[in-house]
Amino acid sequence: MAKESVKARELKKQKAVEKYAAKRKELKAAGDWEGLDKLPRNASPVRLHNRCKLSGRPRGYIRKFGISRVVFRDLASAGKIPGVTKSSW
Repeated sequence: MAKESVKARELKKQKAVEKYAAKRKELKAAGDWEGLDKLPRNASPVRLHNRCKLSGRPRGYIRKFGISRVVFRDLASAGKIPGVTKSSW
């Protein structure tokens, strides 16, 4: 499980991206690269990383569910994800 500070840092980056999205789009359209340089680094969406909503794990992230493969397996085995069943053939 990721530290709470790491999860909080990622959330802070997400808020910065949302805050500066319109301004970044406007500066890019105008071609004002110096203006873009003056924005905070964390305002760039490239710096975001997908993390599990429950455990904060950065790897093995499943986009459709928003959780990591480890948490997904636990929840699916417990029957807590609707429509997901263990395959058998």
